[in-house]
Amino acid sequence: MVDTHREAPPTAGPVRVAWRLVGGLRLRGDRGVPGRRAPFLRHPAQVVVVAFAAAVAVGTALLMLPAAREGSGSASLLEAAFTATSAVCVTGLVVVDTPDYWSTFGEVVILGLIQVGGFGIMTLASLLVVLVSRRMGLRSRLTAAAETKTFGLGDVRSVLVGVAKVSVTVELTVAAILTVRLATAYDEPLGRAVYLGVFHAVSAFNNAGFSLHSDSLMRFVTDPWVNLPICLAIIIGGLGFPVLLELRRHLRRPWRWSLHTKITVWATGVLLVSGTAFVAISEWGNSATFGPLDGPGRLLASFFHAVNTRTAGFNSLDVGAMTEGTWLGSDVLMFIGGGSAGTAGGIKVTTFALLLFVILAEVRGEESVHVFDRKVGPRAQRQALSVALLAVAAVVIPTVFILEATDMALDQVLFEVVSAFATVGLSTGITADLPAGAQAAIMVLMFIGRLGPITFASALALRQRGRRYDLPEARPIIG
Repeated sequence: MVDTHREAPPTAGPVRVAWRLVGGLRLRGDRGVPGRRAPFLRHPAQVVVVAFAAAVAVGTALLMLPAAREGSGSASLLEAAFTATSAVCVTGLVVVDTPDYWSTFGEVVILGLIQVGGFGIMTLASLLVVLVSRRMGLRSRLTAAAETKTFGLGDVRSVLVGVAKVSVTVELTVAAILTVRLATAYDEPLGRAVYLGVFHAVSAFNNAGFSLHSDSLMRFVTDPWVNLPICLAIIIGGLGFPVLLELRRHLRRPWRWSLHTKITVWATGVLLVSGTAFVAISEWGNSATFGPLDGPGRLLASFFHAVNTRTAGFNSLDVGAMTEGTWLGSDVLMFIGGGSAGTAGGIKVTTFALLLFVILAEVRGEESVHVFDRKVGPRAQRQALSVALLAVAAVVIPTVFILEATDMALDQVLFEVVSAFATVGLSTGITADLPAGAQAAIMVLMFIGRLGPITFASALALRQRGRRYDLPEARPIIG
């Protein structure tokens, strides 16, 4: 009987390139080959972490150059490292005011780090899908290929080119709209309008939230020609490349969408609508945020905040003046995040939605979980539960640490920690006031939050070991 669940890695072709590119793993065919050493990085997760750590190190070094800062002197190590980490991890939290503290050279470095971070996240996450698919059993791979209809199991080139095309197309389109609006409605010189348009378009599509205005986008709170293009870029970047590619092929034929695409689109729509309604209801009577706005302006501001809690980080309202209830609801939206293999963070909408369906099946007393006329296996359920619980731990531990190290309120600290873990970038205004130790903890949390779910989920998917025996079943008391 052939074991279809434990196959050797590919020995040739584009899948081997993907294997080498995202994993650096020693192929089985390499064993025993004279003069060939095993690579230092043995798992794809190691490659991802090392690559992003290297990008942060390079960005830190560039931002510490005197030319990167306005005025005399250079940025401190903590300021440069925090900003570089926030840019590479496309978060947007800052300890210094971006337009006032950094020079044009520094801003261009930040922009480059955002682009590298966003492109790297989409590319590596998509390539991990290729690698995971290759490690499936034969029957599972055939089923996945028929179900996903996205890219070939080994088509690495289509992933790289596809991500690049999507990024450039969306960023240039949004940049053009913003440039025209800034030049015509706000009397910005053409060169300055182009610079601002490109920077904010790249920051939006990569869900980074960095802005070249000290008040983020509060000055444009009622301007749909600025808010809506940025929201569109955020949503597109947060869906993920596999979903975007499938929507391009079957946009008008939703019955042909894969389960992953159906869950992502459905959950994204529900969260955007419910998030907008929640912010509008919670802030409607708050004079500090909605006071000067009319009805349409309040709805636009609510929608903009709901979109940005999906891990973008721009704000058109004063987040520090929002109610505690809005902060808590924003925590939930930030924690969930956006789609897989995209620029959004959080535990991902697929993880959250799958756990909801698991609960629904348990409440109904059903033995299996069904989502959109498809059965979801127990392995995916365990992975979703593992990612969610580890994410809770990643939020709770830093929250307790910062509370012990400062005298700040729990709601503010929790908001800051969730924003860092989910790579959102929204803040109640306490980032720069945190002590150095707490800022270092936030910096580490941004790195973990950006790479943790990707690397951990891929590690779970790639770790397939068959047990040759089983133990007697027991049932502990639950609840």
